[in-house]
Amino acid sequence: MTQRRAYRWPQPLAGQQERIWYGGDYNPDQWPEEVWDDDVRLMKKAGVNLVSVGIFSWAKIETSEGVYDFDWLDRIIDKLGEAGVAVDLASATASPPMWLTQAHPEVLWKDYRGDVCQPGARQHWRPTSPVFREYALKLCRAMAEHYKGNPYVVAWHVSNEYGCHNRFDYSEDAERAFRKWCEERYGTIDAVNDAWGTAFWAQRMNDFSEIVPPRFIGDGNFMNPGKLLDFKRFSSDALKAFYIAERDALAEITPDLPLTTNFMVSASGSVLDYDDWGREVDFVSNDHYFIPGEAHLDELAFSASLVDGIARKDPWFLMEHSTSAVNWREINYRKEPGQLVRDSLAHVAMGADAVCYFQWRQSKAGAEKFHSAMVPHAGEDSAVFRDVCELGADLNKLSDEGILGSRLAKSRVAVVFDYESEWATEHTATPTQHVHHVDEPLAWFRALADQGVTADVVPVRGAWDGYEMVVLPSVYLLSEETTRRVRDYVVGGGRLVVTYYTGISDEKDHVWFGGYPGSIRDVVGVRVEEFMPMGNDFTGVPDHLDLSNGAVAHDIADVIGSVDGTATVLATFKDDPWTGMDGVPAIVANTFGEGRSVYVGARLGREGLALSLPEILESLGMAEAGGNDGRVLHVEREGADGSRFVFSFNRTHETVRVPVEGEVVVSSFADVDGETASIKPNGVIVTKK
Repeated sequence: MTQRRAYRWPQPLAGQQERIWYGGDYNPDQWPEEVWDDDVRLMKKAGVNLVSVGIFSWAKIETSEGVYDFDWLDRIIDKLGEAGVAVDLASATASPPMWLTQAHPEVLWKDYRGDVCQPGARQHWRPTSPVFREYALKLCRAMAEHYKGNPYVVAWHVSNEYGCHNRFDYSEDAERAFRKWCEERYGTIDAVNDAWGTAFWAQRMNDFSEIVPPRFIGDGNFMNPGKLLDFKRFSSDALKAFYIAERDALAEITPDLPLTTNFMVSASGSVLDYDDWGREVDFVSNDHYFIPGEAHLDELAFSASLVDGIARKDPWFLMEHSTSAVNWREINYRKEPGQLVRDSLAHVAMGADAVCYFQWRQSKAGAEKFHSAMVPHAGEDSAVFRDVCELGADLNKLSDEGILGSRLAKSRVAVVFDYESEWATEHTATPTQHVHHVDEPLAWFRALADQGVTADVVPVRGAWDGYEMVVLPSVYLLSEETTRRVRDYVVGGGRLVVTYYTGISDEKDHVWFGGYPGSIRDVVGVRVEEFMPMGNDFTGVPDHLDLSNGAVAHDIADVIGSVDGTATVLATFKDDPWTGMDGVPAIVANTFGEGRSVYVGARLGREGLALSLPEILESLGMAEAGGNDGRVLHVEREGADGSRFVFSFNRTHETVRVPVEGEVVVSSFADVDGETASIKPNGVIVTKK
């Protein structure tokens, strides 16, 4: 386990006070230079104080091998800096230029069938290619040498969204690197055979040379799950190694500049192990794009809380989000009035000290021309740009009030998230393809919010055992180390909620024997004998189960064969007797050591969990944990001086009246009247006390 890098944050330009960083990706190379002056004018009007430059500019910077053109980039950086706009400068390595891939087609990644990813989009490079690494690091060093000491560059933006398109590569380079990774992880081929369970289907290997990536095995067949899990780990590590090489090349020449790269953390995003990556950046950055519909705010808050957990509550940087519609969904819904400001303030509430968008000016050509921007196609005279200016003023007001000295206040409740559990549950030979780890943490976050509890989302490696109450939501993999932490937590007096699909296997995806949840069965006081998947793909199969408390289970339920004498059944399943599920325990409370636990043996969804939570909280001695209006998402940031910034977000489509705690600093889509405020749909108020 590597040590975390020391936290370093981009510092303001000389003569400027520290503010919340505000801006976005800026692509001046897409525009004639006469547009640049108008861009700077509008940036100053909007309150922009930072832009990311050069992210996809390799072909413009290194026009042919070894031939560099920095003149245009120098001019725009000087123009920005002289106007008080700092630069987050990219390494420009995200996508190689055409001259490179034509000269070296061996840098192009291959898919699992062996087809080559051709140039024409972005990220068409192999993370394990020594040839591509050589060219990329040469560019990094050239960039660093040219811009070292530049007074307007405040941070390095290393590459961009690693793994967004090249997460998996099955090339010969990847094969060699995967073999080396396995040898470093396991030491012997026998240890690999054990980890992957290769005694099954005659997959035993005699030597590391027999290891190959999980390439195409035929439609409808099943890849070895241990091998596939390790390939996902390897793929995250391979990209991380490439990032570290770029980072170190830049840092060697410009040691005073902090470095980051933008993650893609969302409730459903599990491309890389971002918690593992969080140790390798000077400050955590994230790109987040909203989920349309009724889960919009909750999913955003969940994801932002997870980023705060990855950052270990140090300030983090929202590197990209959208002012309105994106361009990459089948239907690209716009944001509703108020959501541009509200979404940004929700990220700030959850610990972001920087708010940036993709992108500054909406493109006139290319694949992202319909992606919204701070300056839309409609121009300055538009609702979007007026909201951009309003947000800039709001962020400046929060800076004036001292929010930069504060951190997200610790909740009493932690919801645990685990990337590797998600990767394991993605396998195609599981009890049901409709159940994955990634869905359950968000359901718990939302159900707790319905009870007035804004939980912290904490990575499994994080300090979740320092919370009063912890939820393990379908944390499929429990290693011996995590098992020990769980047991110690409850024995010491912790309050634990465990759900179905938790503790099924160890870190090798080897099933814990004796009944589920194997390694913590005695902690929760239940013994699950088998799963009961539910669906509607065959006539006559069960598609749901009712619970005695009124909740309804879908997709999967546990067949709990017995409960310990220390346990109390809080709810049972109700069904026809012939199914064998009538009266079977569904929710069970237990005492263990000095602590308490509750086991939830079915997927109840946000609604069923919200219905069940009052009794669950009471059984854990946490009945008073809520207390806030569940219609309002209540978030606090606390300063070292004892000041508190209270954010109140309306979660509904109705106007909600709330008490005003302290002095109102910012309000959007809200009317304040003395000691109360009416928050409209998509509205927020921020107070200081």
